[in-house]
Amino acid sequence: MESSKEEILEEVMGKHGGELVRLAFNYVKDNETAKDMVQNTFIKCYENLDNFRSDSAMKTWLYRITINQCKDYLRSWHYRKVHARSLVGSAFNSLLPSTEDEVIKESEQEEMKKLIFSLPPKYREVIFLFYYKSFSLGEISEITDLKINTIKTRLSRGRQKLKNLMEEATIYEG
Repeated sequence: MESSKEEILEEVMGKHGGELVRLAFNYVKDNETAKDMVQNTFIKCYENLDNFRSDSAMKTWLYRITINQCKDYLRSWHYRKVHARSLVGSAFNSLLPSTEDEVIKESEQEEMKKLIFSLPPKYREVIFLFYYKSFSLGEISEITDLKINTIKTRLSRGRQKLKNLMEEATIYEG
C-alpha cells in the first residue's frame, strides 16, 4: 500500500526538519527566519512530491530546496532592509558586558565560525556541507548543482583561505 503525500511529508518533516533548520540558520543567521525557510521548503516539497523522480536522495533534494530558499531570501529587498537594522542593534548589544566564563568557553568555537563565515559564500557553502554536514562530493554536487571538480576546487581553495585567515588571526593575537 502506497503512502499518501501527507504521510510522506510528515515523515520527511520529522526526519529532516531539525537539520534543515540548522542548515537554513547557517545562511540567514536568524532562528525564526530559518524556520520560515524550512516551512517554505516543506511546502515546495509537498507541491512537487509527485514530480520527485528519486534520481537523488530525498535528503539532498530537501537540502537543495532549502539552500535555494535561503539564497533567494538573502537576495531579497526585505532581507537587506532588516539586516541593516540588525547591524545597528547588534553594534549596540556588543557593548553590553558578558561573563568571563561564557567568553572563554565559546571563544574558540566563535572564532572558527567567524573565520568560516568570513569566507566568500561559494567556499563557505561547500566547506559547511562537506565538514559540518558530512555530505559526499556527489551529494554536494546534487545539492549545489555544481560539477564535482568545481566542488573539489572550491574545497581546496576554501581550506587554503581558511588556513591563511587562521594564520593571520594567530599573528595578530601573538
